[in-house]
Amino acid sequence: MGVALGLAARGLGRVWPNPSVGCVLVSPDGRVVGRGWTQPGGRPHAEREALDQAGPLARGATAHVTLEPCSHYGQTPPCADALIDAGVFRVVVALIDPDERVSGQGLARLRAAGIEVRTGVREAEARDLNQGFLLCRIKGRPLVTLKTATSLDGRIATATGHSQWITGPEARQRGHRLRATHDAIAVGVGTVLADDPTLTCRLPGLEDRSPVRVVFDSHARIPVNGALVRSADRIPLWVVTGPEASVHRRSNLEKKGARVLSVAGDDVGRPRVDAALSALADQGVTRLLVEGGGDLAGAFLAAGLVDHLVWFRAPLVIGSDGKGAIAAFGVDHLGDSAQFSARARCVAGGDLVEHFAASAPLSPIEFSLSETE
Repeated sequence: MGVALGLAARGLGRVWPNPSVGCVLVSPDGRVVGRGWTQPGGRPHAEREALDQAGPLARGATAHVTLEPCSHYGQTPPCADALIDAGVFRVVVALIDPDERVSGQGLARLRAAGIEVRTGVREAEARDLNQGFLLCRIKGRPLVTLKTATSLDGRIATATGHSQWITGPEARQRGHRLRATHDAIAVGVGTVLADDPTLTCRLPGLEDRSPVRVVFDSHARIPVNGALVRSADRIPLWVVTGPEASVHRRSNLEKKGARVLSVAGDDVGRPRVDAALSALADQGVTRLLVEGGGDLAGAFLAAGLVDHLVWFRAPLVIGSDGKGAIAAFGVDHLGDSAQFSARARCVAGGDLVEHFAASAPLSPIEFSLSETE
């Protein structure tokens, strides 16, 4: 199952709206005869890939799958039927699929065919890996990772706005790897106006892993001659506006190839974060990387909608006149602050990279998806 989880991770950022699944087929004498993971765009599925690789050697094998094999007809036939037809003897599953079209039906179909089934193997790791897909199915929103790169005192730029580059090349490479594993990347229009970014993945060999670019832009102010709009015909650009954005500006963006998502606004007309996440989930996005700026980061934290926090720290101090990474979001007491637990820490060149997670975006009650053996 550990190998299957590693294979599943290869699909993160490339398979939405599908989950990223891994499958390993092991023969009765202990040889791996087939491996597969969900392919770009979500098809073929991991089981189909592994079965095609194994061929006749799949008969009598044990299939280790990170998510319950599907039992419904979509663009491809059910994977549960494919495993049955291949003559697999046993299926070991990490996690039951919460999709109402599956949700135990795939396992029931396997058992009805006389196949031995075991569930819950390394379930926590499988749940963590596909948390975005699960959140979409259970809560109707994608996983949110907030990423920021700052000085030791939490500044993203000097008082004059100078910010390139706070962190070194190794840290920036890790930032691009984050982009490659998310379906979409979001910034506020202020960042666009200040930096004219492209928001692409620029690691050699991973240029095709650039996520959908999402701009939170209350009044559709994003420049139509900027880098994002100019590249909208090659890399998807979605602009999330509030209800007061002008029809003319929205139309101009759509003519340039951008998609405009108009969502409910807050009391000052800015797109509501929860409404924006719901709209993104409706479009199939399961993993969203929020990169800035401070106002957008503060809005997500204030809404309690940050699941992971990745903080890059450079060994320098700018001072209180520098620009802060997170805008004020109304914390008067420590108990009102956004709370996270440390997950991992590493050094990237001369910089520190820290990974934090919010406590239980899916509670055990909401997420009782494994069977009791």
